[in-house]
Amino acid sequence: MTSIKNNWKWLIAAILPLTFTACKKDSVTPAAGNKTTITVENVLNSSSLVESGTFQGTGTPPVILPGQTVSFRFSASIGQAVTFSSMYGWSNDLFFAPANPGIALYDQNKKPIEGDVSAQIKLWDNGTRVNQAPGANVVHPGIAEHNAITEVNGKDAQGNTYLPASSLVKASLKYEGDSYFTLTLQNISGGTANPTPLSPGVWAVSYIAGGKLLNPAPIFTSGQPTANGLTQLAEAGNNAPLYTYIKSNTGIFTPLSPILVVVYNGIDNPIFKTGEKDRNEGLKELAQQGNATLLAAALKGRTGVKNVYVLPAPNSTVLLPIIGNQPGGSVSQELSVAKGDRIAIATMYGFSNDWFFASSGNGSDATQTADISSSIKLYDNGTAVDQFPGAGNNQFNLGGATTSQSNVIAGVPNPNPFTTLPAITDIIKVKINVN
Repeated sequence: MTSIKNNWKWLIAAILPLTFTACKKDSVTPAAGNKTTITVENVLNSSSLVESGTFQGTGTPPVILPGQTVSFRFSASIGQAVTFSSMYGWSNDLFFAPANPGIALYDQNKKPIEGDVSAQIKLWDNGTRVNQAPGANVVHPGIAEHNAITEVNGKDAQGNTYLPASSLVKASLKYEGDSYFTLTLQNISGGTANPTPLSPGVWAVSYIAGGKLLNPAPIFTSGQPTANGLTQLAEAGNNAPLYTYIKSNTGIFTPLSPILVVVYNGIDNPIFKTGEKDRNEGLKELAQQGNATLLAAALKGRTGVKNVYVLPAPNSTVLLPIIGNQPGGSVSQELSVAKGDRIAIATMYGFSNDWFFASSGNGSDATQTADISSSIKLYDNGTAVDQFPGAGNNQFNLGGATTSQSNVIAGVPNPNPFTTLPAITDIIKVKINVN
């Protein structure tokens, strides 16, 4: 089973090409005063799956009988795929699923795929029970065995014959716009040589970063032993254990862009104010693309602004996220400050259309030694139409171009219409230390 926790080294390499615009560390000439250091760290315990869920029939038990259909809706960007699994009900341990990484959602021209995608569904042997002739008389649980997962292509190891999966399950994709799809599964096994109910199932979509899926095999790996609750689904149609595992790997994954740091005195937070529209000074470019260059230039020389810095991670254009239990990206900068100075920061929520983390209110006292993470909030810049974070085609770091809008800057609600975020202090940590 592929896991983000087992792939942190290549994932770090994959994140590096993300298209945040880098900027050399820059500042105006610091004023005389005390020395302090600001440290910003991405402390997110990242997830490899952006979305997941379950599906089932409407009867009791909730199986999908011949002639019945079930659908589920999800968001996905170019390069992402959707996978699922459902038991071949009248078998010992067979299940339907696409080959990894899942059903392709976009063609070579980056256009959404619609229509019949049944050819991408396969029939698999879980390898934990000796197969009997498929049908209503299959004895459960049957004789145990300990084999790897293999595709059933016409016949199983016992010589039982099966029609192609696409002759038993029809899969249809519909593109709804704005990166949303609906996948409909129809049980078409009735009247065939292999009639069977389908069990309740599980589905998932992996994050993609640097052109690579973080989890290209969320449910199973062909040629490897079954794991993580798939056996209960394949043998008994019980999708709960597998979904418990899948859900535990579903959540938030995002890099942070280079950090804008401003030291100021005698004025309000110069970066932004909630309830106002974007000032067209560069915050839009930071929030949409991670490019802090324009905003830094606009703030330099402004009355009350003493120093402006843009801090990329060392040798990188992004501040790397935590990978499993590995340490996350961190960046520090020494500052010159004096009594009365305030400090404020801003950085993009990388996998969004125009969300950004920033100091709330009038920033923080720059002369203190303190963890000021609780003062950092997540805001919507109001200049781009939001999509599911990490699964929207119009997100800059997924290769898209944002759809413009003109709303005021406001806090991002949590939960929001797309997902539930962890506490902001569990994503970004900011500390000030007087030297």
